[in-house]
Amino acid sequence: MRSASTTSGPRPSGIVLRPEIPLCQTDLPLDWYQEEFKPYAEEYLALPDRKPGTVLPWLDRYAIPAVDHFGPSLLLLAHFYMGGEIVKLVERYGGRIADSYQLALSAARNPDAKHIVESAVHFMAESIALLAREDQSVWITNPKAGCTMEMLAKDWMVAPVAEDLVARYGDELCVIAYMNTGGRVKAIAGRTGGAVCTSSNAHKVVAWALSRGKKVLFVPDHHLGRNTGHKLGLDPARVVQLPDPKQLAAGATIRDTAGGFAALDRAQMILWGSFCGVHTVFRPEHVAYWKRHGWQVLVHPESPLETVVAADGSGSTDYLWRAVMDAKPGDKLAIGTEGHFVRNARQQAAARGVSIAHLTEIPEPGYPAAGCGCATMARNDPPHLAGMLDLLRLGRPPTANRVLAGDVVDESTGRRERLGEAERGELAAQARLSLERMIAIVEGDSQTT
Repeated sequence: MRSASTTSGPRPSGIVLRPEIPLCQTDLPLDWYQEEFKPYAEEYLALPDRKPGTVLPWLDRYAIPAVDHFGPSLLLLAHFYMGGEIVKLVERYGGRIADSYQLALSAARNPDAKHIVESAVHFMAESIALLAREDQSVWITNPKAGCTMEMLAKDWMVAPVAEDLVARYGDELCVIAYMNTGGRVKAIAGRTGGAVCTSSNAHKVVAWALSRGKKVLFVPDHHLGRNTGHKLGLDPARVVQLPDPKQLAAGATIRDTAGGFAALDRAQMILWGSFCGVHTVFRPEHVAYWKRHGWQVLVHPESPLETVVAADGSGSTDYLWRAVMDAKPGDKLAIGTEGHFVRNARQQAAARGVSIAHLTEIPEPGYPAAGCGCATMARNDPPHLAGMLDLLRLGRPPTANRVLAGDVVDESTGRRERLGEAERGELAAQARLSLERMIAIVEGDSQTT
């Protein structure tokens, strides 16, 4: 067990590696890898299985020399939704598993970490970069790891709508940008006097905006927005959803909102129409089934409002993971969130006599099913981690994997659009302001996303 940078913030996950447990990951085809990573992918794909007893010795060949070379200046990070091998292995090398809020603060809270390597999606790495110091570099193991929710809320889609709303409402309008947005959208929040929020502090951030007499454009997840309005006790008629993002991209305008300008004028919250495909599948009937059979049901607030209301509790990935790790022998939890998260939770809880089920894994016909998990997050795999660490140690890190504020990456091709230095500096200042406002609003509160 090697130690890289000692991070502050996220506590150890409690995950225990056992050699006989397969690591849940679907192998990527070789042509999905950048040229620099193909040698590592070829070695990995030739391994006889995906168990820790096989994968660890191979990964150790690359990770341990990098950790020894960089020492405390290297910080390894992964999100809870990552597939089993990355979540289980990052901590082996002194890294940390965290949620998006904790990841965003990692650079600022660890000034000695000069090289930050993240296995998660691009908007998370960019948030780290926004709060990083000039002497800290942020790298993502696979730049094509995106987010379907964020893909429906690119800045070129959001900016015209925000401008139309500002033209109508002036300074009354502010943008609250969920963490699951790119830096260019976070900058819109900064420019309009808004802030970033996370799944567990959204209600605090929105309440802050409303208390200042603001009309909120909540971007991008309409489920989290609606759940936040419900939690704050807002009149549902004053929580209004804009047209489908694809319609807006095709030429629809705010005038096409259901109820038109009258609905927008009376709205306290105006919701962008994006969503997370992983969480939208959860239904009240799923909740009812498990509760009938004596299980406690916990869901993520990116789920539909009706599902959140029916469940026993809802909260961020950190909230859900703590519920699993704090459960007592004999407890039974049905969890509505990303599939890799639930599989990892089930493996860890089983050793303590705790039963964990995915909310849609109902052994009866007639219930809506769900996919395995966040496919884009899973694009970060052991070959990407091995390659990134080895190439960084050798002084040959691919420039495509460096993350700077304002970067936009095509999730299919990997093509990157990068701003010039002056434009990037201006955008970073605006986006950083929106993040700093969130931190100020929730300062001292341990219930982060």
